[in-house]
Amino acid sequence: MRINLFLLAFFFSLSLSAQKKNDSYQLHINKASSPIKIDGELDEQAWLDAEVATDFYMILPMDTSFAKVRTDVRMTYDQQNLYLSVINYNGIEGPYMVESLRRDFSFLKNDNFIMFMDPFDDQTNGFAFGANAAGAQWDGLMYDGGKVDLSWDNKWQSVVKNYPDKWIFEAVIPFKSIRYKKGITKWGINFGRNDLKTTEKSSWAPVPRQFPSASLAYTGTLVWDMPPLIPELPFL
Repeated sequence: MRINLFLLAFFFSLSLSAQKKNDSYQLHINKASSPIKIDGELDEQAWLDAEVATDFYMILPMDTSFAKVRTDVRMTYDQQNLYLSVINYNGIEGPYMVESLRRDFSFLKNDNFIMFMDPFDDQTNGFAFGANAAGAQWDGLMYDGGKVDLSWDNKWQSVVKNYPDKWIFEAVIPFKSIRYKKGITKWGINFGRNDLKTTEKSSWAPVPRQFPSASLAYTGTLVWDMPPLIPELPFL
């Protein structure tokens, strides 16, 4: 009996240690309730119906409070594509800070938003997609739990629209442009934002300041209403 209790406690401790740190941060993604046009308007019914990820946490300059600037993220999908929309509200009035219009710009020198995605839910490999406030795209292949290979460029579309009180980023990512594990309904996901006017870096699922916001160990969870379809390619 003592041996059985010991084994039970041992395996329970293993299950706790294997659990992802930010597993309780969940964004539910459902199939789009209407067609979506990538134009930065966000007036489609699909966006009105989508769940919102908000209440970001500050990473820099301090990681002990909520972010001061508000960011709202929504995701949905159809048979061919994954859709992302982001409203980046202003913290301080004034022009947006953009250092480069080149693809894969420097994260710290631009107002920007980047999604870090772990579609294998292994906290090791994934993809990153984002843009700066001028619309320059940023994408990369993730490896080793938080490194990003920016030489990886793939086909996806996005539009950025600037308004006096916010800038909007809307994107469509074809399923055939990424790889993901078959049959699972939970992907690791996190969203990072850099706002230079307030000198604030933030993320949806909290990340300690000594770690990069790209760290897949600190992703939240994207919960699918059903496993996404696999394109006709040699996927896992």
